[in-house]
Amino acid sequence: MIEKKRVAILISGRGSNMASLLDAAAAPDYPASIALVLSNRPGAGGITRASEAGVATVVVDHKAYPDRESFERAMDAALVEAEIEIVCLAGFMRVLTPWFVSRWVGRMINIHPSLLPLFRGTHTHRQALDAGVRVHGCTVHYVVPELDSGPIIAQACIPVFPGDDEDALATRVLVEERRIYPQALAQLASGEARLSGQRVEWLLKR
Repeated sequence: MIEKKRVAILISGRGSNMASLLDAAAAPDYPASIALVLSNRPGAGGITRASEAGVATVVVDHKAYPDRESFERAMDAALVEAEIEIVCLAGFMRVLTPWFVSRWVGRMINIHPSLLPLFRGTHTHRQALDAGVRVHGCTVHYVVPELDSGPIIAQACIPVFPGDDEDALATRVLVEERRIYPQALAQLASGEARLSGQRVEWLLKR
């Protein structure tokens, strides 16, 4: 029987990418199991969604803590208590401190809606349209202290069509996000991909 890594998904909203990870992890041969969904917002729709799927959930409300350090220590304690091995950020709208990132270095990944290193931060689809690029997409990367700058595990491209607006781009990019995030998590959980310094090292399958 395959040994599955215990994964936590961190969300702040509806958890659209969380759903694709939950679906993938339901497969018997998938190398990870979703052991916890954690949100920093009590009203996040993804918490209800995860509970309905039978996944343990916890809310660590950042507004209940006096500073980022105490909030992150509470979050870290919840992850440790759940024996989490890998953390996936899926629409988690808090900038993490170097302390928290260092705690999970090499074990925490994020999905970002652009072809990094282009268009870091927010409003990536507007950034892409303003720049006039002909291709856009999404990236799964390791989390490092600098925002949206970690070594890249996977990327996917879509064309930018004349007449596209932010909503059109967001819809097509989300399709690719839902495809590559489960693939990237599987590569990390199985040991096929691992962080080596500032790059991703790949275990070549024979």
